[in-house]
Amino acid sequence: MIIAKIFNNNAIIASDSNKSEFVVMGRGIAFKKKVGELVDQSLVEKIFVLQQKEASEKFKLLLEDVPPEYISLCYDIIEYGKNMLDAPLSDYIYVTLTDHMNHALKLFDEGIKATNPLIWEIRRVYPKEFGIGKKSLEFIEDSLGKKLPEDEAANIALHLINAQLDQSSRRIDNVSVQTEKINDILNIVTYSYGQAPDENSISYERFVTHLRFFFQRLERPRRGELDDDFLLKQVKSKYRKAYKCMLQVETYLQTELPDEEKLYLTLHIHRVTRESAP
Repeated sequence: MIIAKIFNNNAIIASDSNKSEFVVMGRGIAFKKKVGELVDQSLVEKIFVLQQKEASEKFKLLLEDVPPEYISLCYDIIEYGKNMLDAPLSDYIYVTLTDHMNHALKLFDEGIKATNPLIWEIRRVYPKEFGIGKKSLEFIEDSLGKKLPEDEAANIALHLINAQLDQSSRRIDNVSVQTEKINDILNIVTYSYGQAPDENSISYERFVTHLRFFFQRLERPRRGELDDDFLLKQVKSKYRKAYKCMLQVETYLQTELPDEEKLYLTLHIHRVTRESAP
């Protein structure tokens, strides 16, 4: 690899024999170096390979303003998140999370405490992502000596949630709205049954996962109804309380759900409440 552009002593853009470009970081990797010279491979610590061109270009712009240690730290957080979630993440998270953390750390240095009003909902609806966020705060404190508030764990979780969704253009504020709706649905189930679902159960995790993709499906063009509504009729008859609860959810959403969604939502409500029953 040869040096194509130098941002500072620790960050460069390098290109290979195929003229593919990468962001490369390493302590002193560009010290006393010039564009066109070979990259010292022994100094390479991190290589950013972003497949999405728009994300790659925006990430390069961040390198002009964001301290290298922040970029490196966000890289570690994202890689940790990938491993813990065992799920692919959109390349945009390298841009969005890095930009957010740069801003959050500036506010911290200025003594301004940023809050996240959805922290409780995020902790409840996305416990895995919130846990990664809390661990990330430990990384930040160990690396920078800055103890950020727990609200930032929720903010990091939101970026991880956003990056798992199927649309790179989806905005964090839309995910926040979705989180509130999922929390409201869980409350409807709690009030309908007089008992909260067991948040540590497999059924709870599956229910929340179903709801996450349920909202994505609602935004897409409607599919046809079930070819045979026999199964829905059976479920309606057998699990009357769960079906009634599903109808309350439908009323809350102010939309008529397709039969297929009614079927699976009823089944999930039945399972999550059955597992929580004393």
